[in-house]
Amino acid sequence: QLQASGGGLVQAGGSLRLSCAASGRTFSRSAMGWFRQAPGKEREFVAAISWSGSSSYYADSVKGRFTISRDNAKNTVYLQMNRLKPEDTAVYYCAADPSSWLPYEEYEYDYWGQGTQVTVSS
Repeated sequence: QLQASGGGLVQAGGSLRLSCAASGRTFSRSAMGWFRQAPGKEREFVAAISWSGSSSYYADSVKGRFTISRDNAKNTVYLQMNRLKPEDTAVYYCAADPSSWLPYEEYEYDYWGQGTQVTVSS
């Protein structure tokens, strides 16, 4: 199971750090990703990190503002979000893919956590 946390309400320009903790099984050999879904929109890719943490990939909309990282000893992945914008408002989901190196498509991910709401006010 994956448990996302850390969402909340923040003003534009502010920062939040999301966490995704795994329980019940280890995801230390799985690529991990973050997706988000804004009201009335489809879920979209945000960021992914390889199982080793050596590689990461970002959507253009968050590149340079968001950073994905992981701590395999804690079975946790993070998403540091800086310079937040109102358009970043969404429910954020973490996901795990045990079989791909750096997946960015939803269908590649086998395990999903519940979402955490991020609201950025203008």
